[in-house]
Amino acid sequence: MSSYASEYPAGDKFDPEYKAFFEQFYETSDTPSAHEKYSNQFTQDATLIMASKNAQGREEILSLRKGMWEKVNSRKHTAVKIYPFGSDSNEAMLYGKVEYSLKDGREATVDWAARAHLVKQDGAVMMDFYQVYLDTAAQNPSK
Repeated sequence: MSSYASEYPAGDKFDPEYKAFFEQFYETSDTPSAHEKYSNQFTQDATLIMASKNAQGREEILSLRKGMWEKVNSRKHTAVKIYPFGSDSNEAMLYGKVEYSLKDGREATVDWAARAHLVKQDGAVMMDFYQVYLDTAAQNPSK
């Protein structure tokens, strides 16, 4: 079992390709050098909202992604539970935590929630909408 596996509600059918996508997505999210791979998990015209930051389209998502690593040495996402909007849905709500090791030596753990919309395009699962809700103040703990 992957360290990026999540729990899902019993009885709801959620496409196994979507489950595999989320595992790969968070593993890629935690790989510092995987900027292009990260942005390619979104459709060309996708919307990414990360707390108060917005990116529209793959190029802006790539730029936002690079900025997310400027002060971070490492991060580890745990998507604790993923809740599809019913059986066979391509939308889900997620919640989890992310542990950060910052370049200035500090560490932080932040709870987050997200809303994702998935599509299958050219034989691959991608997101065309992803919004993350988190407490940005928790990312900046005092020393």
